[in-house]
Amino acid sequence: MKAKYISYQDTHSFSKLVLDYVNDDEFLQSFYSFRPDLDGLKKAVDARNFKGNRAELVEVLTQQYQDIKTNKSVKHNIDLLANANTFTVTTGHQLNLFTGPLYFIYKIVTTINLALELKIAYPEKNFVPVYWMATEDHDFEEINHISVDEKNISWIQQTNGATGRLNTKTVAAAVMAYKAYLGISKNGKKLAKLVEHAYLHHDNLADATRVLVNSLFENYGLVMINADDARLKKQFSGIIQKDIIEQNSAHLTEKTSQTLEQHGYKTQVNGREINFFYLIDNLRERIIEKDNRYTVNHTEISFSKEELLKEIENHPERFSPNVIMRPLYQEVILPNIAYIGGGAEVSYWMQLKANFDHYQTDFPVLLLRNSALLIDKRSAENLNRLGFKLEDVFLPTEDLKNIWIKNNSDANLSLADEMRIHPSRF
Repeated sequence: MKAKYISYQDTHSFSKLVLDYVNDDEFLQSFYSFRPDLDGLKKAVDARNFKGNRAELVEVLTQQYQDIKTNKSVKHNIDLLANANTFTVTTGHQLNLFTGPLYFIYKIVTTINLALELKIAYPEKNFVPVYWMATEDHDFEEINHISVDEKNISWIQQTNGATGRLNTKTVAAAVMAYKAYLGISKNGKKLAKLVEHAYLHHDNLADATRVLVNSLFENYGLVMINADDARLKKQFSGIIQKDIIEQNSAHLTEKTSQTLEQHGYKTQVNGREINFFYLIDNLRERIIEKDNRYTVNHTEISFSKEELLKEIENHPERFSPNVIMRPLYQEVILPNIAYIGGGAEVSYWMQLKANFDHYQTDFPVLLLRNSALLIDKRSAENLNRLGFKLEDVFLPTEDLKNIWIKNNSDANLSLADEMRIHPSRF
């Protein structure tokens, strides 16, 4: 297999903000801490001031893996997190059915590879690849299907709560449909067995996803974390209290977004006055302040300020961060130095630096995940025969037509004229 590397610009798939970040635009330097290269990563390691509870992190992860048969590399990496010279490289994603889009895999592979590169560069330290499972997301419609050869396989279910807690008892029909698609080849049967074991022998989507992804990446020591945990939320509870009462993230994110927009950048996310949801079984709804009460949207649940602070203290697991506060929560509980994401993720992380600074939490190095496009031999030959470069496959159809006309016409003719004069070319 031949590989060719092309620039991010040539894909026409990334925003101006991301491209300028990659190209080290001077204006953007205040919106992150370190450059996405080995030198920047070394500086991030040297500067990392992790205040989280390592022993508790290991305890939580050990419990989450207690019913999973995994190899020694995963258990070894979990144990390493207790050591002060161990750091994580993290990616995150929703719990898509059967892993969902291919870039789910790309993100994890990029994370594993970076952890290996860092270990080679700094052998005296340890680097653990981590997949942050977005177990608290509640948008089930985004994750309940997978597209295979232009066919959708869907999981039909009604839910309004965190998807990680969703019972898998109704997923059997989707599993059977996916197994039929995988076929009877050796690899097809192997993958079908993994999927069936993960989804039909575990009670919730978080456990099913952990088992499936572990079966794919356990040899590389990938550690998965479900942060929907009372002990981990307890470490974050002080920030939860301050941010809901003082609404710091709302003001800071809005100010950053305005600055970026004034310089011609399109921002990715918009914060709210309160950037937390109230989370219990089958419910994840926004918290809204109105008339000196903190009300859970679309419910009759409400708190006074004193009642809210007590609820956070006693039940921190009931407070779920949204897209604005989730990155901060991650960096509070993990000794993280780098986050791997897609273009949209890198964009919204850069809206959050001021919030990290306010809460005195280190901001990780932001790196784009690797991407790949597989082109079969016949398609590659057709591209070459038509006179196109590999980069041209990312162009709109009209642009491709114009390129072809320019390369194959002796006169400045329109496409209609070319089709009339040279019908055989079409």
